[in-house]
Formats: sequence, C-alpha cells, structure tokens
Amino acid sequence: MTLDAGGTSFRFSAMRENKPVTPTVVLPSNGSDLNACLKNLIDGFAQVKCQCPAPPVAISFAFPGPADYPNGIIGDLPNLPAFRGGIALGPMLEEKFKIPVFINNDGDLFTYGEAIAGFLPYVNALLEKSGSPKRYKNLFGVTLGTGFGGGLVRNGDLYLGDNSVAGEVWLLRNKREPLINAEEGASIRAVRRTYAKEAGISFNEAPDPKDIGAIAAGKIAGNRRAAEEAYNRLGEVVGDAFGNILTLIDGLAVIGGGLSNAYPLFLPALMKELNGHYDGVENGKIHRLAVKAFNLQDEAQLDEFLKGGTREIAVPGSERRIKYDPLQRTGVGISCLGTSQAIAIGAYAFALKKLS
Repeated sequence: MTLDAGGTSFRFSAMRENKPVTPTVVLPSNGSDLNACLKNLIDGFAQVKCQCPAPPVAISFAFPGPADYPNGIIGDLPNLPAFRGGIALGPMLEEKFKIPVFINNDGDLFTYGEAIAGFLPYVNALLEKSGSPKRYKNLFGVTLGTGFGGGLVRNGDLYLGDNSVAGEVWLLRNKREPLINAEEGASIRAVRRTYAKEAGISFNEAPDPKDIGAIAAGKIAGNRRAAEEAYNRLGEVVGDAFGNILTLIDGLAVIGGGLSNAYPLFLPALMKELNGHYDGVENGKIHRLAVKAFNLQDEAQLDEFLKGGTREIAVPGSERRIKYDPLQRTGVGISCLGTSQAIAIGAYAFALKKLS
C-alpha cells in the first residue's frame, strides 16, 4: 500500500507488479490538527486494505521532511504544522497494520522509480538499439514544483546518506543570487517572482507558471519578455545545480514535478549552463563539466548522444577488435513515467528490496 502525501490531501492506493490494483482513496491531510491527520492516515490505508485483491505485505510511501526516514519518525514539517517534536509515524502504522512500513523523501522515490522503470532503462534501451556499447547505471533526479527536491540512485541502489538527507538540492547555492538557496530560483514561486519583477507588478498579481508559460509561448496576452526571462532564469539556476551534482555522480539526469511540462522554455538555458565554461586563470576557459551534456528531449541531440563516437579498435598483439566509444557524455531529460507514478513505483520497489 502506498500514499501520495500533499499539504492539503492524502491519496492512498495499492500496487502490485508496478501497477495500481485498487482505486485511489482521497482524504484531507488536516495538517494543522495532528489527531485528525493521523486518523485520516490510518483510515486511508484501512480503506485501501479492504479493496486489496490479496493481503498487503508492506506500506511504503513518500512523506515530507525533515525526517529520520529509516526509523519512520517525521520532524517539524512546514506544510503540515501539526508535526512538531518528532512523530513516530512509521511505528504507529506498523502497530496498526502489523506489516513493515517504509517512508522516504519524494525526490528520492521519484528518482528510484525512474531508475527502475522509467528514464534510465529507456535511455539504455535506446543505446542498445543503436548498437552503442555505452550503458548508464547512475541517475540524478529532481522535482520542480512547489519546491526543488532531488534524489540519487547509484548502481541500482537508492542513496540516502547517513542522516537521510542525501540529494537535498534545494540547499545548493543560487547562482543568480548567491546569498540565498537554489530553491528560491527553482520553484513555482521563483517563476512567479521573476515574472512579477520583470513585468513591474506585485508578486500577488503574477499569474501561475502555467499561464506564464503560455505567455512566453505567445498563446495568451501578457508580458512575453518577462515570461521568457522567468523560465530562462529557472533553467540557469537548475542547470548550475545540475552541474554541481553531475560533477560528483557522473550519470544521467531526469526532471519531474509540475514545472517539468514547461521544459521547452527552460531546458535551453539549463543545457547552456551545463555546457558552459569557467574562466581559467592561466589556461583560458575550463569546461563546466568533464563530459558533454545533451538535451535528450531534442531529436537531433538525442541522435548524437546515441551515436556517440563509437568505433572499432584493434587489441594490440591480437587479431581481435573491440568497440570503443571515447565520447564522455551525460543526458538530461523529462520523466518517462510522470512524477506521481514514478514515486509510487519507487516506493513499491524500495519496499520489495527491503523485504527480500
């Protein structure tokens, strides 16, 4: 059984073989009333359990942090103010349902789902079909929406860190405003804030990002220059964050969340950042990354990425020849599964791995 936990509502369901097997049960989160919130968590899972075609073997879901995820303890949540001082949510659900409970961050589970059944196998399948010897095992994922969440998967394992806070990309430095964090340049409010500033209006007058995207595309009336700048700046800030992470993990990168649908507006700026340069002190310009970055949503760039530099080379002292691809590269793309589905699959797979 799993849960999509939002600030206003909880959405419960059950999964088997990466597919939902029950209707979704929706209950209010009651984030300011702890007793009402916990009651709805229990009631939601109880309703789903009654609809399961077989007895559930675990509960696994994403829940906002800060939290001690391995022990199922939720800390002081900004979106659910009733959670204060440490709430043992996992142990409470284990007591009630008598099955193991696993809780993680949504950015972590999103990335895990895309690594198992989404973006990572999709790209590797394309590489195989193209005849390339290149394969990827590492994935960095972010969710762009109300916040800026992230996750890391290394060699098929979700990397959580020693304090359950690996992949906290929202706390990276904001390139455009170095005294504040990256989330303030990579979120819904950031897009609205930039639009308002560039258009000379108040933040409260700024439209939502979907409308700002439509303005940027010339589909509806508005300040088009301000709308384009809002998404360009988003791409630049996210691209700088990607550059820092990809330098460390050397893998692919996938983007989800509500803002990901506007990728044609921000991916060009993101890719420009990744393929940019530092100013070297003595040796001229230094590449931002040790690898070349490709926009895998662009057909021409995807084709170049898949083709790589593959050629055959001889093994010295032998008649044998082997394939060699000297083009070191990374790719950035948009969720193959959809954010909610990726999180659900990630939660399901995490539970199965723990149970086995």
